[in-house]
Amino acid sequence: MHIGVAGNIGSGKTTLTRMLAEHYGWTPQFEAVTYNPYLEDYYKDIQRWSFNLEVYFLTQRFKDLLDIAENQNTVIQDRTLMEGVNIFVENNRAMGNISERDYQAYMDLFHVMMRMVRLPDLLIYLRCSVPHLVGQIQKRGRDYEQGMSLDYLGGLNDRYEKWISEYKGQVIILDADNLDFVANPEDFGNITNQIDAQLFGLFPEL
Repeated sequence: MHIGVAGNIGSGKTTLTRMLAEHYGWTPQFEAVTYNPYLEDYYKDIQRWSFNLEVYFLTQRFKDLLDIAENQNTVIQDRTLMEGVNIFVENNRAMGNISERDYQAYMDLFHVMMRMVRLPDLLIYLRCSVPHLVGQIQKRGRDYEQGMSLDYLGGLNDRYEKWISEYKGQVIILDADNLDFVANPEDFGNITNQIDAQLFGLFPEL
C-alpha cells in the first residue's frame, strides 16, 4: 500500500510522515532535501535554477515510486510526484521562472513517467494558511528558506487548493493551522481515526 502526505513548505509533512510510520509500522519515504544539489542555489536565484531543481525532484520522486511499487510493505511518502508537477512547476511557470520551452520538455518527461505509476492508495493533505507556514519555516531555521517571499508561498497555496479540489483519488484533508499533532495526543489520535476509517473501515466512537 502507498500512502502520500502532501502539503506546502512548512506544513509539517515530514513530521507527520515520521509519526504515522512509527504508529502503524509503515516504511517512511522521505523527500530528498538536505542532500539536494540544487536547493540552496534555487533559493538564491529561483529563475536560474528552477528547471534544474524540478527535473532533479521529478527524477528522485519517480525513482521513489518505482521502489514503492516493488516494496511489499506499506510505504508512506513525504510529498508526491504529482505535487512537484501540479504545484511547484506550475507556480514557477506562472511567475516566469521556467520558460515555456523548459516547461514543455518537463511535462513530456512527466507524462512518460505517469504511464508507469499510479496514484497513492490514500493521500493525506495538510492545509495551512500562509502565516502558519511562515511561522513553521522560521521555527525550523533553514537558512536557504528564510528569504522566501509571501507571494511565492501564497502562489503555492493557491495551486494546492486547486489541485486538491480536482484530485481523483482517496484523500483526507487536515486543517493544520488548528492541529498540534506533535504535542497534543488527541490531535494525533483524531488523524489516525480518520486514516483507520478510510483504510480499514473503522470508525471512532461518537
